[in-house]
Amino acid sequence: MAEQIADAGGLEVRGLTKRFGDLLAVDGLSFAVRPGETVGLLGPNGAGKTTTLLCVAGLVRPSGGEVRWNGGLLGAERGRRVTLIAETPEVYAMLTVWEHLVFVARSCRLLDGWQHRGEELLERLGLSEQRDALGEALSKGMRQKTLIAASVLAGTPALLLDEPMIGLDPRGQRELRGMLEELRREGIALLISTHLLESAEAICDRVVIMKQGRLVAEGQIAELRQRRGSEETLEDAFLEITQ
Repeated sequence: MAEQIADAGGLEVRGLTKRFGDLLAVDGLSFAVRPGETVGLLGPNGAGKTTTLLCVAGLVRPSGGEVRWNGGLLGAERGRRVTLIAETPEVYAMLTVWEHLVFVARSCRLLDGWQHRGEELLERLGLSEQRDALGEALSKGMRQKTLIAASVLAGTPALLLDEPMIGLDPRGQRELRGMLEELRREGIALLISTHLLESAEAICDRVVIMKQGRLVAEGQIAELRQRRGSEETLEDAFLEITQ
């Protein structure tokens, strides 16, 4: 398994472990997300998915293991390699939607001309009318869209999303699916945690299934569906694997 990960390139998680006191939330987890690949991180409640994303993004210090990008350990430059869109969207209360994009553009030292890309993202996500609205006035769905626009604008080579469809209206979900497909074609490594198996089946190339902090299955969705027969759905395979 270690050799397979080393050869994969892109985002590599090796032996990731996280303890909270006596609770072992993540237990020796290893997987890779290659550039231009969308990997779904699946598992029942309490499986350790969110903790895994937080560790990969550098927001929680792991108890063991390592996270690499193209073979090198992620350290101080992690923010230029990995972006996380959390399940609970937190925005700056006193910044407008557009000022969030300005903040990201300056932080990432984006070249002149980023404004056109920013305007396009707001239009696609239905945020143009809220361009000058303060963060504190935004609904949860609007905060989620603001973070999606800012994260896509940042252009990091790896993007992590925790339940990205939750809170989005149908238009927002459709546009996000389209954006994710475009990012995949551009070579971005995408890691998506979700309970929505239909979404995972529609947008993911492979899935990693966790249970009680451990990896219990990994592979292409077609492979998992055929564990008991060709007619098995991803939901059937998921329930069987995590039972």
